[in-house]
Amino acid sequence: MFHATQECASGSPSGTREPDPVAEGAGRRQSDGGASSRRDAFFDNAKYLAIVLVAVGHAWEPVMEGSRATRALYMLVYALHMPAFIVVSGYFSRSYTGRPDQLRKLVTTLLVPYVVFEVGYTLYRRWATGDPEYPLSILDPFYLTWFLIALFVWRLSTPLWRAARWPLPVALGVAMVGTLTPDVGADLDLQRILQFLPFFVLGLQLRREHFALLHRPLARRAAAAVLALALPAFYFLAPRLRMGWFYHSTSAVELDAPWWSGPLMTLALFAGSLLLTASFLALVPRRRTWFTVLGTGTICGYLLHGFLVKSLVFWRVPRVEPWLTTPPGIVAVTLAAAAAVTLLCTPPVRRLLRPVTEPRMDWAFRREAGREVSRPPGRAAVASARTSR
Repeated sequence: MFHATQECASGSPSGTREPDPVAEGAGRRQSDGGASSRRDAFFDNAKYLAIVLVAVGHAWEPVMEGSRATRALYMLVYALHMPAFIVVSGYFSRSYTGRPDQLRKLVTTLLVPYVVFEVGYTLYRRWATGDPEYPLSILDPFYLTWFLIALFVWRLSTPLWRAARWPLPVALGVAMVGTLTPDVGADLDLQRILQFLPFFVLGLQLRREHFALLHRPLARRAAAAVLALALPAFYFLAPRLRMGWFYHSTSAVELDAPWWSGPLMTLALFAGSLLLTASFLALVPRRRTWFTVLGTGTICGYLLHGFLVKSLVFWRVPRVEPWLTTPPGIVAVTLAAAAAVTLLCTPPVRRLLRPVTEPRMDWAFRREAGREVSRPPGRAAVASARTSR
């Protein structure tokens, strides 16, 4: 979802600090396979636009009560923003093999931020609500921190999915089984890990040419038509379909639905979200824009904007200011959320947050763990191997 999406899968030694993308002008990597080259502006643009949708969707939650149109937009956003992030995350995980330097990246860019912000959000809730007894649990992700631990688990499993003969059908089967298991606990938000898994596995199967297909004029026109038709469809579904289906965090029985509807909804939502995600990506600009550089700082926007959104909830701002639930108020909330997350993705914020989101942690790892990378064998190694035969 984040800058970590590209960085964790990189083959570069994790002990070296990445150059600042602003100071260097362009980025560091090519989009395909993590090869050393320029960053692909398309993916940074996609990540920025997706993080804006995430922030706006979260900001709508406290104020959309009673507005069918806002609920329809909320459903549309939730049907595509996390699937888009997860597909791109899977795409940039294709080079993950479990090398020591890659494991170190997982710890420093996913596990450490997860722990820090899990504690941070819990303490903030205690302070904002005046409830000092609210429990702190590293195993029970708070609010939006679930994605960090989910991406950690998915990426660890990457070698397995790369070795599987039919990875996507198996992943869909796992997701369908997830909807049948109401006894799955809240530990690590396992339901979401299981039910969102097919999007990650799909990303592992994609190649650069698959994204290139979305850039064709016909594909872009079709994408615009799909998104235009999706809104009235969700407006029709808004009072009839529970939002829990889009969260992928509960079983069918917990949504007061028959058990057999879980697997069917898994397939239907996967197909629908995939169509919407493809349409969204087809309309993302390929060239560098004013917001391209913001795509490198989406982890900051993602992790920080939740404090602003939760403030609306903890302090019951919509009750104090009921104007926010009116159409003009919802527009104002939308613009404020988009502006806030944009500021939180800027390079100064990223540099300020780097000790948490990109810590070096040289003290915690052996030097070999940061330097071991896959290199073609040198001449001496080849000669030695031939001699040993």
